[in-house]
Amino acid sequence: MDDNQNYMSQSQDDFINAKNRARFQVLLSKLKWENSDLLSLYEVKELIKPRGETYKGMKTIPIEQIIGSEGRAKDFSKAFYPKKDLLKERWESIDRAHIQYIDLPSINVYKLGDWYFVRDGNHRVSVAKSQGVKFIDAEVVELDSEILLKKGMTMKDLRNEVIKFERVQVIEQYHLDDLIPFNEMNFSASGMYPEIINHINVHKYYINQDREDVISFDEAAKSWYDLVYFPIIEEVRRLKLLSSFPGNYEGDLYIWIVRHWDYLKEVSGSQKVTIGTATQDYQRRYGKGYLSKQFLRFKKFIQRK
Repeated sequence: MDDNQNYMSQSQDDFINAKNRARFQVLLSKLKWENSDLLSLYEVKELIKPRGETYKGMKTIPIEQIIGSEGRAKDFSKAFYPKKDLLKERWESIDRAHIQYIDLPSINVYKLGDWYFVRDGNHRVSVAKSQGVKFIDAEVVELDSEILLKKGMTMKDLRNEVIKFERVQVIEQYHLDDLIPFNEMNFSASGMYPEIINHINVHKYYINQDREDVISFDEAAKSWYDLVYFPIIEEVRRLKLLSSFPGNYEGDLYIWIVRHWDYLKEVSGSQKVTIGTATQDYQRRYGKGYLSKQFLRFKKFIQRK
């Protein structure tokens, strides 16, 4: 057997071993109820909304600090082992180059805090990881964000960090904790704390239309809580609506119901739709029993086929 055949045979064995490691990691993650994928740079950027980026040039970076990918997050396991057969040909060709000590181009990465996301070079990282390489040359662009990643963080963990950050920002900028019972106001998704600031400003706008003197944001916040937020929460509690949405907060239902309220006013062409009507209609459409109704509709559709 000549050298080329030896290299080909070894790279095939290396891919099989690496893919088996990926399978084991996927199985282990399922047993722990964890996601086995790399972090997706697109999803991370959508959450943290970086303020800018800075080119840092060529660096030698630790492979163990590469935790995500720009476009191939689902192709590799969290430890960067290949999960799919479609990666085989490219993976094995890079592995053969590694075996023969052929220099390969550096990879391109985004840096966020102490962690890296691959822009170009996913297969090279995977082969290097499988071969026990500790460091790799990379062209680095650093993202500027006040929200930093932590070791082992999942998308759910990151989402919670963003929510906490938004809450702190709202408190520091608007001091809502001094104006209303803000500690009772919790959300399970990002973007909702900034959204309630918009609600208060809209409420302030409508109040000022009928007044000669302009009310302050603080006055508007108190009025919004008394006349808009809390009446909806009272309806949510009266209808025991939260029990239909496990894992969510009253604040989530407030946001969803206000959006639904706006929708009802738009489709009806009337501004006279009440909070109570909107809440009850939301419960009827999306509350307890909604999924079972959808399943029955789907079952009847299948039976007609």
